[in-house]
Amino acid sequence: MTITQNAPTQNAPTHNAAQPRVASPHLRALESEAIHILREVAGQFDKPVILFSAGKDSVLVLHLALKAFYPAPLPFSLLHVDTGHNFPEVLAYRDRVVAEKGLRLQVAKVQDWIDDGRLTERPDGTRNPLQTVPLVDTIADERYDAVIGGARRDEERSRAKERIFSLRDSFGGWDPRRQRPELWGLYNGRHAAGEHVRVFPLSNWTELDVWNYIETEGIDLPEIYYAHEREVFQRQGMWLAPGEWGGPGEREQLERRQVRYRTVGDMSCTGAVESSAADVRAVIEEIIVTRITERGATRADDKLGEAAMEDRKREGYF
Repeated sequence: MTITQNAPTQNAPTHNAAQPRVASPHLRALESEAIHILREVAGQFDKPVILFSAGKDSVLVLHLALKAFYPAPLPFSLLHVDTGHNFPEVLAYRDRVVAEKGLRLQVAKVQDWIDDGRLTERPDGTRNPLQTVPLVDTIADERYDAVIGGARRDEERSRAKERIFSLRDSFGGWDPRRQRPELWGLYNGRHAAGEHVRVFPLSNWTELDVWNYIETEGIDLPEIYYAHEREVFQRQGMWLAPGEWGGPGEREQLERRQVRYRTVGDMSCTGAVESSAADVRAVIEEIIVTRITERGATRADDKLGEAAMEDRKREGYF
């Protein structure tokens, strides 16, 4: 586990050079709800943390958090569970944002857990399922009582069952029967010693909402979200990046394709989609006509079974 600390600079939200558009009332309502949730976290918990993978949803959560508390410093630190198989472009983006904003980032490395025997490498080479133990251990060691993430209900059926404030037991496990009603936007952060709450400010957003807001706010993202030429190989209908984890196999051929990524995770199980969408507007037009969620289209770890995500959430996965 490593911790990096950067001197504070500014805490304004991050924008790119694109000309921001006027936000729709729908987007402003979503923004207002998310900011309200983040301020509730600051008011109800002693030691919250934002999960920051530098994927688009965690980038959006950070942007909203900076906006919620500006001009005051961000009252949350950041946590990234690094599989060791992350896309280099994404890690470079992560470190640049942390440095520019003067944020505190803690990195829990899956490799450290493998090295000391707490985890064992999987035969298929993917490390996405191995993130659970480092995540739960770090939450317990650091005594985080609220962990803020960018999961959305439209991504996957088990995530659709989540409350915005999702109570977890002392092992990080999720029991849908223990979730509390959230009528009239009232969020209950009460938890026993050893328990914590996972918080999802983007619960009511869709993938299209996320991209429309990114365009509206001019938010910068890692370049892999836009079409670019890359070496990939096909496995089980998905275009995967080559790597030391076991690809391409004997009968799998490397090809150069113009692709982009709809979601970002472990390189061994995150597929690219063929695309010519080189900017935000083109991505939005592409999403409008798609009928498959980004996880359903590009995450091999979600294809292991009908209840794959729900089983992992019960074990402590986000």
